[in-house]
Amino acid sequence: MRITSWNLLHAEAIPPDPQADNGALLRAQIAQLRTDVIALQEVDYFLERSGSHNQVGKIGAMMGAAHWAFAPSLMGSPDDDWRNLNNGDLKVVTDKSEVALPGYGIGMVSKIPVLSWHRLDFKGSPVGVLMAFPVDGKMKRVYVRDHPRSALGAILDNGWLIINTHLSFVPFFNIAQLIKIKRWANSLGVSDQSKILIVGDMNIPFALFVGGFKWRSLAAQRTFPSWYPKLQLDFILSQKLRRNDVRHLQYPHLGISDHLALQIEVDVN
Repeated sequence: MRITSWNLLHAEAIPPDPQADNGALLRAQIAQLRTDVIALQEVDYFLERSGSHNQVGKIGAMMGAAHWAFAPSLMGSPDDDWRNLNNGDLKVVTDKSEVALPGYGIGMVSKIPVLSWHRLDFKGSPVGVLMAFPVDGKMKRVYVRDHPRSALGAILDNGWLIINTHLSFVPFFNIAQLIKIKRWANSLGVSDQSKILIVGDMNIPFALFVGGFKWRSLAAQRTFPSWYPKLQLDFILSQKLRRNDVRHLQYPHLGISDHLALQIEVDVN
């Protein structure tokens, strides 16, 4: 079973190119990955900036996968006015759901049937951080406020539990979120801990902090920025498996996102 984590950056062409065919670039990347399960971060759901598509469902169609879910972190676009979810919003939008309101968050697609979906919520950090962005050819520092986060778990019919997340960019706040996810992972009814994986964009550039005392990173790969990777922000974690228990597969940047995809192959028998 091939498992992939990829911060999609809402399928934005990188480097930015107004003439780029983002759809074609995305199809090429998905075809290259040939994955069975993909965990996606920074995905749009019917947002105008990315063409008003259900990006998770669209990737499911590209993969020939019938099972997908989208977990909105916020309603609206992070680039514009947005709001927190309320009681009337679907927290997990799936292939079986009615169309929901536009939002932004994380998602998963699986060729393997999904028995159940699960969600864990986090409030955003009360403080933001200064981040550098390219503006008119120069790097400009901008104060960015945090937003709510979540973790999305899929229990597959082969007995595996895959949990996807995109943690806060605020130092130490993200570590606290990850600790809660690790505890939550062992509460979802999968008794074989070797079949539980936590994957995603951790926004923590230190594997030792990400793994902690009981979890291990299964793939060492610099994933950010995609055009000249210097940091590993994306991880696949396990409590029981070791790196020599899996096959780590690497792929070149094909023009979509500021993150590289991270992929492993595991024996499910």
